[in-house]
Amino acid sequence: MENLNEIVENLGLGQNIEIDEIPNIDLYMDQVIQLFENKYGNTKRYSNEKILTKTMINNYAKGKLFFPIKNKKYSKEHIILISLIYQLKGSLSINDIKMTLEGINEQAESGDVELDSFYQSYLNLYNHAVEDFKQSLPARLTEVKEEVSRLKAVDVEGDGDDEKRDEMLEKTLLISSLVNISNMYRRAAEKLVDELNQPL
Repeated sequence: MENLNEIVENLGLGQNIEIDEIPNIDLYMDQVIQLFENKYGNTKRYSNEKILTKTMINNYAKGKLFFPIKNKKYSKEHIILISLIYQLKGSLSINDIKMTLEGINEQAESGDVELDSFYQSYLNLYNHAVEDFKQSLPARLTEVKEEVSRLKAVDVEGDGDDEKRDEMLEKTLLISSLVNISNMYRRAAEKLVDELNQPL
């Protein structure tokens, strides 16, 4: 699996809406959708996939995932919250996202927390996570290759197409390993969501 670096580069992991990319003027829904499409469009897995739709935004609003908008326009703070929702929905349920962002919404609406600063901290941690991921992925692949070598040592003789079989085994084991890691992090996040919403 020699194209691992190419796969990582094509993930678009560095893509995020930065603070200075969010206009200081309020935006209509179509403008918000366009902002997200422009930023994340090239990270789609499928060409017909939608990054953000009116229905999604309306559902987030109805579900109270962000504080109410005014005059059908979305402020910089709303866009920050929608960006957080966009990132969180890959692993958390809508209900978990609501519980996670509830305190931030309240603090932002009351002016007790500066959402710009909070979001910048989120972006800083995101960038650190990207670097950690890039550094750990080759180690995962090395572990997978060792397992495939071990399998070859104990396996019966193949049908002559060992290289293709080995690549299939490597990819399948790496997929399984990455999913396991992802599930562990998701479960840890869910536990933290539960703790976040326990009465003090």
